[in-house]
Amino acid sequence: TEKRKIFCSKCIQTVIKTCRKMGIQTVAVHSDVDSSAVHVKMADEAVCVGPAPTGKSYLNMDAIMDAIRSTGAQAVHPGYGFLSENKEFAQRLAAEGVMFVGPDTHAIQAMGDKIQSKLIAKAAGVNTIPGFDGVVKTAEEAVKIAQDIGYPVMIKASAGGGGKGMRIAWNDEETREGFRFSSQEAASSFGDDRLLIEKFIDNPRHIEIQVLADKHGSALWLNERECSIQRRNQKVVEEAPSTFLDPATRRAMGEQAVQLAKAVQYSSAGTVEFLVDSQKNFYFLEMNTRLQVEHPITECITGLDLVQQMIRIAKGYPLQHKQEDIPINGWAIESRVYAEDPYKSFGLPSIGRLSQYQEPLNLSNVRVDSGIQEGSDISIYYDPMISKLVTYGATRAEALAKMEDALDNYVIRGVTHNIPLLREIITHPRFISGDITTNFLPEVYPSGFHGHQLATDSRRELLASAAALYIAAQLRSQRFLCNLRVSTIPQERGKWELCVELGKDRHNVEVTRSGNTYTVEVDAGRVEVSGEWNLASPLLPLTINGTHRMLQCLSREASGEITVQYLGTSVAEGQEICVIEAMKMQNSMTAAKTAKVKSVHCKPGETVGEGDLLVELE
Repeated sequence: TEKRKIFCSKCIQTVIKTCRKMGIQTVAVHSDVDSSAVHVKMADEAVCVGPAPTGKSYLNMDAIMDAIRSTGAQAVHPGYGFLSENKEFAQRLAAEGVMFVGPDTHAIQAMGDKIQSKLIAKAAGVNTIPGFDGVVKTAEEAVKIAQDIGYPVMIKASAGGGGKGMRIAWNDEETREGFRFSSQEAASSFGDDRLLIEKFIDNPRHIEIQVLADKHGSALWLNERECSIQRRNQKVVEEAPSTFLDPATRRAMGEQAVQLAKAVQYSSAGTVEFLVDSQKNFYFLEMNTRLQVEHPITECITGLDLVQQMIRIAKGYPLQHKQEDIPINGWAIESRVYAEDPYKSFGLPSIGRLSQYQEPLNLSNVRVDSGIQEGSDISIYYDPMISKLVTYGATRAEALAKMEDALDNYVIRGVTHNIPLLREIITHPRFISGDITTNFLPEVYPSGFHGHQLATDSRRELLASAAALYIAAQLRSQRFLCNLRVSTIPQERGKWELCVELGKDRHNVEVTRSGNTYTVEVDAGRVEVSGEWNLASPLLPLTINGTHRMLQCLSREASGEITVQYLGTSVAEGQEICVIEAMKMQNSMTAAKTAKVKSVHCKPGETVGEGDLLVELE
């Protein structure tokens, strides 16, 4: 039998798992700081390709080509990012006789440029957004074009994706500012500062079609993914299928996606992204010529392993399925778990070491695709995504209930993470009803995200749980190696009066105990709380008035203080003071009040951390 070996990029455990099932050996590349990464340990072989900065490692084509030669790899799966849509890399592989697990270079080139791809889509009979098809060269030219199209407009980079180099403008001044920032981001992220302008579709949904095409002229659409929950044009929560599409619209979108794939002789897995308005009119946005981060939810509802299909297609095999064979079985939800602070612009990157990490794989119908483990470092060099958390069920309600449980059972310590925001999104009435657009987050949280807002019942639940947890901890502290310790609480005592503080309010509570059940009188109500009270575990499963709740014990101090997680919580005014680039996204920092600049504590190009003092005002 032929010995087969596939070369894998960073953070692509999905590919390694599929290769194992297919009997294919794998080689992982890594930077020096990733030498102990999960994908390195999973692969059969691993090669270091340089230091941490991406330009010296994961984007270093010379080093990667040397690694391919030295290991004798016969194929390369490029993963989700980095060189996955780089035509030069694909060409260099072809010149070496190494198979690229992806589309041919002409398709990468055609779809990698937003201007060219829009022209091709229009010629292929795909609905496109009204706009300017050429390259915009100056800010004043951008203003004139925007006025001709009519506000609002979207200014975006011609090359690249991932929400970088994109700005919405509602007037001339915002167009000038958007042109400046978008061109700078485009140059930083893609080495290409060209921009285009098109009509911004108000209240849009972002819905994408997964396509699969072979080298023999056959192509399929594998239904849709709803990706409307976004922040800064980057996806946060996705689901398949969409609550919004009817069968006729789904088919029309799927057929147009296949038309485009065939127009560029596409072969591999790819994604055609559309914007859909409130009347179900849909417009071509872009085509991603790679495996999407959110591909697992398509796998859940179709039963297809997309990585396996990509490898088969790259080898030259024809598709095994016909369009009528593609099902929609059940519902799947994906939450992107990031090392981010959701209380700052819905998520600014957080760095640190994962001091404790436990995925909720004890639950059924839960899939976690991650590239980290306990002890891993989340650094400034790479995307702060921790994992893709996927749940599925026979119905959307089942998938959402499972997601709520999975988020509550996910233990992440050492970095700030966005699970509080994810939990609020998937339990929000608007999301549950399917009333979502790409404006969901700023509309639901116009002043920013501030955590879970307690209603009367949930406030009473939290107070009762805190009181019960406090008493359970005190009772446990009475015994040490089976001997009574000195304690202010008598061993046989069964009733306590406490004062519990929540925010600025004080609440008098009365607690009685029977076995593992505590009855708490609080705020003119009675709450029963029961559980095993294992304070050594980060997870604290409780039953509160008959409802199962998973709390987390975030910390327990020597003083007895316990922190728990419950339900996942002049310069002239507005003048720009400085611009900060985080994960290649540029953020304008403006003055909150009229003042003078007293001192500046940073320099252009300098790396700054969360909480650093940048500019002082007086």
